[in-house]
Amino acid sequence: MQAIRVSQNIISVSEFKRQAAEWLRRVREASEPLVITQNGRAAAVLLSPAAYDELTARYRFMTAVEEGLADAEAGRVSSHQDVIGEMRRRIGGADDE
Repeated sequence: MQAIRVSQNIISVSEFKRQAAEWLRRVREASEPLVITQNGRAAAVLLSPAAYDELTARYRFMTAVEEGLADAEAGRVSSHQDVIGEMRRRIGGADDE
């Protein structure tokens, strides 16, 4: 996702309403976020579907990393040997040990 360019990527809600189709096309093609203001204050941010997907994928990844770190700090971990044993048990390969 591109950075917001203040001179080009911040518009009022009234301007957005007048040219919604054009702004939607620009956001989709440029993958740049658009800040929409109302009464002079930021009211919304419009993202392309690709930028939204990227943002949510990164969020899910960072959340999983944070959960993993919290598990490690709390001692909720398993040894490599225990994991291999559990996987073999689940897939029926326990006899291969």
